[in-house]
Amino acid sequence: MQRMPTAPRADLHCHSTISDGTLTPEQVAERAHARGVQLWALTDHDEVGGQHRAAARAAALGMDYLTGVEISITFAGKTVHIVGLGVDPDDAPLVQGLAATRDGRDERGREMGAQLEAIGIHGAYEGALRYAGNPALLARPHFARYLVETGVCRDTAEVFRKYLAEGKPGFVPHRWATLGDAVRWIVGAGGVAVIAHPGRYHFGANEEYGLFMEFKAHGGRGVEVVTGSHSPAEYPVYAAMAREFELAASTGSDFHSPEESHADLGSLPPLPADLTPVWSLLQHRIRRAAH
Repeated sequence: MQRMPTAPRADLHCHSTISDGTLTPEQVAERAHARGVQLWALTDHDEVGGQHRAAARAAALGMDYLTGVEISITFAGKTVHIVGLGVDPDDAPLVQGLAATRDGRDERGREMGAQLEAIGIHGAYEGALRYAGNPALLARPHFARYLVETGVCRDTAEVFRKYLAEGKPGFVPHRWATLGDAVRWIVGAGGVAVIAHPGRYHFGANEEYGLFMEFKAHGGRGVEVVTGSHSPAEYPVYAAMAREFELAASTGSDFHSPEESHADLGSLPPLPADLTPVWSLLQHRIRRAAH
């Protein structure tokens, strides 16, 4: 079996219909492969139900695969995401922790629907459910797709800007797991914990430093540097953070949909050459396909 080159074309952050994407795990695998991805991970929100399907399709296509998940946590009053790579998707504490994290989504969705109803947008909860492949993972993108479908907004970006961002009429915060919970579940399942798209949280300098310090203290080992949720100007900022905190670097498009995503699968530039790529910590966890 031929070994993967030192710097594979990797995409280690994307979503399917198992959470809030619009393509099935198999379709995401096919799109990744068609776009030249060599090392792939599906990282659905708070759910590992698509992992065996994704791994099987990746193997059939000749892509190397890392299992993955993106866990929602609350830190400093904001929702932050922690990606777990190389986890055992059948690990009982991880599966149970994710189930507990998902529990509040339906109640939150109903509250979002009620708030939108109060300003004259009717049927949003029921409409959003139609877009949720997994009703237990009802999320803001499902509401956004319904509001575009019904002509309330031109596109999902406009929906978030007007209705679903913090302080807007359809925004409802949710209390997720803690940072320690998420890292513990990931590490306990044999994986590596990675801070997802840190530039997206708009923390002040002290809060961001606190996130990195606490993350590392709990056993976190990586950070996304090159991601579809960062601007190119943010790549060097988080490359510097990776160096300062001695964290491995990860990369991923954060792909959700061909129509909605800022970056397509496999479209990002490579990681800075001096950083330790996260897959170098996970060689024993990569499911290698014959090349």
